[in-house]
Amino acid sequence: MKKDFLSIDDYSPGQVKRTLELAARMKKTRKTASDIRPLGDRTMAMIFEKPSLRTRVTFELAMVELGGHALETQPPGVRLGRRESVPDLARNLERWVDIVVARVYKNEVIQELAANTRIPAINALCNLEHPCQAMADMMTMVELAGSRFPRVKLAYVGDGNNVCHSLMLASAMMGIELAVASPEGYRPLDRYLERAQQHCSSSGGKVSVLGDPRQAVEGADFVYTDVWASMGQEDEKLERQKIFQPYQINSKLVRSAAADFYLLHCLPAHRGEEVSDELIDGPHSRVFDQAENRLHAQKAIILSLLAPKVAARILEEK
Repeated sequence: MKKDFLSIDDYSPGQVKRTLELAARMKKTRKTASDIRPLGDRTMAMIFEKPSLRTRVTFELAMVELGGHALETQPPGVRLGRRESVPDLARNLERWVDIVVARVYKNEVIQELAANTRIPAINALCNLEHPCQAMADMMTMVELAGSRFPRVKLAYVGDGNNVCHSLMLASAMMGIELAVASPEGYRPLDRYLERAQQHCSSSGGKVSVLGDPRQAVEGADFVYTDVWASMGQEDEKLERQKIFQPYQINSKLVRSAAADFYLLHCLPAHRGEEVSDELIDGPHSRVFDQAENRLHAQKAIILSLLAPKVAARILEEK
């Protein structure tokens, strides 16, 4: 039975931890294990409804470094559900390639794509979740916190969007404390909070949604933010700037965070809006470590889906 990665919830907490361990091992040996290219006969199709830098480059490079091939498709060649139905497109792709990655506007599209193909599908972003980003986020926090992980506090300040949803699920699975601060009307969906809290009941983590960003940031080891208006919300930008201004990550807001806190951002950043230049360019910032770890996390996800025996062997190696 084929396995997809459309949501953090597609993996068990144990699978998330093993994937992160696999990513860490592959990162450590990236420059010394050039002879390990297990996907030499495999091909990945990448579908992008939304523009991309980090997602496109890291997925293509991940497949290349694993020995495979990556093919990018973009509009107008592929217009999901318009030029061709999603099921028809899925049934075509499964005849040619071994895995498909899709960055789409609507969750329904990636769900329909996965349901109609026999090859694994990876959600590279949709309106509800960004699971690959969350895996890279967890990997980055594990690296930075070291032996303290998962006994850390993460504050997410800003829009309760797709990034926030996946971060809530991953944080709960890993057993960390996450405080989300969003203005009324822009908070994460209740079902993601409820699911995260279910995971917390077994992991020992804590996920809460607040209105006050100062309360969320207090004592935080990591402070995370994202853009206030995502792609497709451009017409709301001016209104959102007014509403979210008190949620800007700046030197004043982070005074109550841990003295050695780290700043995280999934990028691209709108400097001077959700985060000040002094912080994103300052000594607390680890945003480019996050960006780098997209590559390693996604390599681990791809390998686990296409060559689980190889992934298991790497994990068993001392």
